[in-house]
Amino acid sequence: MRFYLIGLLACVSFVAQAQDTLKVTVRQADSLFLKNNLTLLAERYQIDIAKAAEIQDKLWDNPNLNVELSAYNPSRGWLDVGKGGQKFISLQQVITRAGKRTKQVALDVETTRKTELEFFDLARTLKFDLRQLFFETHFLRQTLQLLDNQIGTLATTVEAFDKEYGRNNVSLKEVVRLKALLFQLRNNRTDILFELTENQRDMRIYCNTEAYVVPVVDSLEMARYHIRSQTPEQLRELALMRRTDLKVAESSVKQAELNYNLQKALAKPNVQVGAVYDQASNYQNHYFGLSASMDLPFFNRNQGNIRAAKSGISYFKTQETAKRNSVANEVNAAWNKVIVAENTYRSVEDRFTDQFSQLNRGIYDNFQKRNITLLEFIDFIETYNESVREFNRLQSDRIKVYEELNFVVGEELFAF
Repeated sequence: MRFYLIGLLACVSFVAQAQDTLKVTVRQADSLFLKNNLTLLAERYQIDIAKAAEIQDKLWDNPNLNVELSAYNPSRGWLDVGKGGQKFISLQQVITRAGKRTKQVALDVETTRKTELEFFDLARTLKFDLRQLFFETHFLRQTLQLLDNQIGTLATTVEAFDKEYGRNNVSLKEVVRLKALLFQLRNNRTDILFELTENQRDMRIYCNTEAYVVPVVDSLEMARYHIRSQTPEQLRELALMRRTDLKVAESSVKQAELNYNLQKALAKPNVQVGAVYDQASNYQNHYFGLSASMDLPFFNRNQGNIRAAKSGISYFKTQETAKRNSVANEVNAAWNKVIVAENTYRSVEDRFTDQFSQLNRGIYDNFQKRNITLLEFIDFIETYNESVREFNRLQSDRIKVYEELNFVVGEELFAF
């Protein structure tokens, strides 16, 4: 079953490479994401919906026209609505009091602002996820290339040892141990292919493309990730100004306050004014009159909604305080991660991987010439592969924690 999966993944990898390949830098990936991501495109309509609510609530109430005609007069017949007949016409208009319309529109404007902030926060979160996938995929591909080279060279060595075994020049134990090492490398390659397949799926979704996305990262891209002059205190202050999710929490408080003002205004009853014309049913013919009406606030003065709105202010203020504390702690944690990752990365000598690679180039020849033992050869190959794989993971984690610092501060700290 394992060999079947390896063969299947190899076919999938070949087919993927045969498809259209989209090589992108991180900036190009960001651009594709902002332009094509369907989740963002759908969320933009929420802003349009909120703005439409603003338009609607700015409109005045329509006037009410009421017409009453005489359907039947026993002495004059049907539809007696002529000069001597009867007609009644009234026109009514609701006049809002206490600035209800203005307060409702103010609440709608803040709702729109919050919707826009939620959109920007969603974009911030999704872009962070995309960048994590982008750099992880790049370094996984680096590791995969290493394994492909090792597997190709080791497969040639195994084939040569098989021939030597047929000539009784090497033992079966050596051949089997080499094949076991080759099997282990192929299994490691399969695990990486699984990770790459999942990352490829997610990156295609983020960028809304069917092409095979290949991250392009150069030395300049790597060099921009380094600690600058900012202190943790400065970054916390910057985060409190920039974080869109904190601005969403602040907007929720503002909405709660505006809603409280609106609910108090709704306790004031509206006035309905109008004019009436009565042709023949009043104390005199051709009666003209003015009318005004309003509800008397004896029982319902909107007490429950006012109380709920007031409690809502306290609730959202508490939520905002909790968010502020969370932001500060997130910045501290991200900063500490950066320090740990940077120190670990700097502790690895630049010559370390070069020395390993140089030694690796001669290790196969020395083994075939029997200058080193089988155990020494296998130990070196396993150590070399694991070291390079861990070094690639370290580079990936290093960039990812820098990107996490960008994310928790809400600012692009490491400019291109």
